[in-house]
Amino acid sequence: MNNLMLLAENDPAQAGNPLLNIGVFVVFIVATMTVVTRVGKGGNKGASDFYTGGAQFSGTQNGLAIAGDYLSAASFLGIVGAIALNGYDGFLYSVGFFVAWLVALLLVAEPLRNVGKFTMADVLSFRLRQKPVRTAAAISTLFVTLFYLVAQMAGAGSLVAVLLNIDEPVWQSVIVAIVGLIMIAYVLIGGMKGTTYVQMIKAVLLVAAVIIMTVIILWGVKGNFSTLLQNAVDMHGKSATAAEKGYEARAILEPGLKYGGDFTHKLDFVSLGLSLVLGVAGLPHVLMRFYTVPTAKEARKSVTWAIVLIGGFYLLTLFLGYGAAALVGPDRILAAPGGANSAAPLLAYELGGSIFMAVVSAVAFATVLAVVAGLAITASASVGQDLYQAVIRNGQATEAEQVRVSRITVVVLGIAAIVLGILAMKQNVAFLVSLAFAIAAAANVPTILMSLFWRRFNTSGAVASMYTGVILSLVLIAFSPAVSGVPTAMLPNVDFSWFPLTSPGLVAIPLAFLAGIVGTLVGKPDHKEDLAAEMEVRSLTGVGTEAAVDH
Repeated sequence: MNNLMLLAENDPAQAGNPLLNIGVFVVFIVATMTVVTRVGKGGNKGASDFYTGGAQFSGTQNGLAIAGDYLSAASFLGIVGAIALNGYDGFLYSVGFFVAWLVALLLVAEPLRNVGKFTMADVLSFRLRQKPVRTAAAISTLFVTLFYLVAQMAGAGSLVAVLLNIDEPVWQSVIVAIVGLIMIAYVLIGGMKGTTYVQMIKAVLLVAAVIIMTVIILWGVKGNFSTLLQNAVDMHGKSATAAEKGYEARAILEPGLKYGGDFTHKLDFVSLGLSLVLGVAGLPHVLMRFYTVPTAKEARKSVTWAIVLIGGFYLLTLFLGYGAAALVGPDRILAAPGGANSAAPLLAYELGGSIFMAVVSAVAFATVLAVVAGLAITASASVGQDLYQAVIRNGQATEAEQVRVSRITVVVLGIAAIVLGILAMKQNVAFLVSLAFAIAAAANVPTILMSLFWRRFNTSGAVASMYTGVILSLVLIAFSPAVSGVPTAMLPNVDFSWFPLTSPGLVAIPLAFLAGIVGTLVGKPDHKEDLAAEMEVRSLTGVGTEAAVDH
């Protein structure tokens, strides 16, 4: 019997030492809060400082921060759990998230940076009417951000629950509330500058932790990946989960364990894939990172760093997922307080004991905090810049007023995320993030692409596309099995689902494109041909980017 299987025989009564775990957590929180406080001290008075850190970061720094923003709790906790339980089908999340990043870079990243200033709505309103477009973009940003925040909150609750061996829903709810309050403090104190430094630190720590875990796993099987897969099959074969669900152990190596079966499940997979691949191109918090560098050259440099870190990370999730399947097994994962999201910390315990588990989990916790802080900054910028400044105050608000409104937004959004995060704690966080991707893909991507590449596109088309994408996505999610009707739903004891797919992308994305086209053809032209030409030149060449245009 190889080293991995010997390790797996250790089945502790609980995962690690709760006092040690919470001690390491406190050290990480204090350290990162110190960084945020020092970096953000006296430097967040203006809108540019608060939203983009004054656009002072180098390409290398921003590349690390982009990776820190993108590699969320879904990437670490959710995907490892998905692969450990569903094998091949779980790895599809890794593939989808990485391919989505490449699509975003090829289609929208640099054009958006060349045209915008603070937010995605700066781009959409460049040649369209300000108020209706900025209002729609702000509403879209808030819902995308809220769903993404819910996923991070659920991940944090699951993580701390398994570390402290807490299975009581009340105490798990308290944990989620604490995470939300810390997130609010991060943003209010540090702004984008402080958040960016935390994201850089977190990206390095997370990638390092994943590399170390992968090396230990491969050492245990003497570098033979086939042995690792066979161990995972053997562990699944002995599990009560496989017996209960009636699948063969080798099913974790083959497609269809989660998204196979009837036609509806296969359609659900297509819908998920479409949402993942297009979603990143519409995620405001990822796109906003391109405004934190001073030049297009630095933006491209940051992209290179981000590709290396993000691509390497998602490749290694395959080893961690099957490592968790082989060492921990589906029964222990599902029985743990965090459910599927507990696979990564339980794997860390098997690989290195209590101290290693505490450190890896603290890194994962820092991941949650960094991502939610970035999300909160984005939402607050959208409300302060798009709704308050451009719509409510007609461009007459001072920067201090904008920042004050943005800070209030952070508090309100944090409270809403806490409440919804408590309801969603039993869901796999990778799945929850996929819902945010679906809303972003439907509400934002059609409008962004048509605004950048279709000269005839007008305000009517933009508003029709965004509202169709947002409203349709929210309605379909609300009446899907993700919310009610099945044991894994957010509200498992009631059933008001009539939409059969858990992801709305397959329906919402094409209809949002269609709404944009029909709205453009039916609506009145904006008569801004000169701005359309200027936007095209600026987006493709970057000429005039450094001098932000206000109109």
